[in-house]
Amino acid sequence: MSWLDRVRNALPFAAKRDTADNLWHKCRECQQMVFVKEWEDNLNVCPRCDHHDRIGAKERFAQLFDGGLHEPIAAPAAPEDPLKFRDTKKYADRIKAARAQTGDRDAYQNAFGRIGGHPAVVGVQDFAFMGGSMGVAVGEAFVAGVEEAIRRGCPYIAITAAGGARMQEGTLSLMQMPRATVALARLRRAGLPYIVLLTDPTTGGVTASYAMLGDVQISEPKALIGFAGQRVIENTIREKLPEGFQRAEYLLEHGMIDMVVHRKELPATLGRLIGYLAPEKAA
Repeated sequence: MSWLDRVRNALPFAAKRDTADNLWHKCRECQQMVFVKEWEDNLNVCPRCDHHDRIGAKERFAQLFDGGLHEPIAAPAAPEDPLKFRDTKKYADRIKAARAQTGDRDAYQNAFGRIGGHPAVVGVQDFAFMGGSMGVAVGEAFVAGVEEAIRRGCPYIAITAAGGARMQEGTLSLMQMPRATVALARLRRAGLPYIVLLTDPTTGGVTASYAMLGDVQISEPKALIGFAGQRVIENTIREKLPEGFQRAEYLLEHGMIDMVVHRKELPATLGRLIGYLAPEKAA
């Protein structure tokens, strides 16, 4: 290190300065600028319009588990790029980019901990990893989470966020739908609850499989939930659909989900549900 570098590092003004990029967060819904600290303290929910922003597994685990304490559950190894797929770029390169961006191996992570004093295994799908798309790795992780819940004799909670099946894996991605269904049948035979938290967005093959098989279906406010997009459906049936018909509140009103819960109320709500559904497993 040169003498100039040593002097520069010792000066009080040499520290990294806060900029607009790390001080402010722009809400995707109301477009208002919010202090990042205020936004993070509010559980990544806009304090102006109450928009629930998308978050990953690390934030979910920290927010849901008692004291943020949890034990990560490693996912089994899964084949990467089994079809040697390429569109505008190699699928292998897309996976590498997603891993560099998120720091995760794939779009689904599991962890064990306690919620309201009750043991539970929680699986989180991260939309930031290739749109949370469901491929072989996601299927392997989901099944591993269910099996861990059976082994520990506790409920399994899936938190979904996905654009659907991963097109780069073709039929192999669609095979994860029945695999997840069979795993959940084993969970039910063991007499253990399966709770689903739907977050924005949950669509496609994920909605058509494990996202809609919960004993209790919960959603965050205004989450987009559906199979196909609104324009696709309208063009197919040649009818105009109601505004917001794929949002959580509309689905609650029409009986597709059981409750809409604000993010700050999720730990208490999940703790109560586990106590009702698996009281013998309470701490």
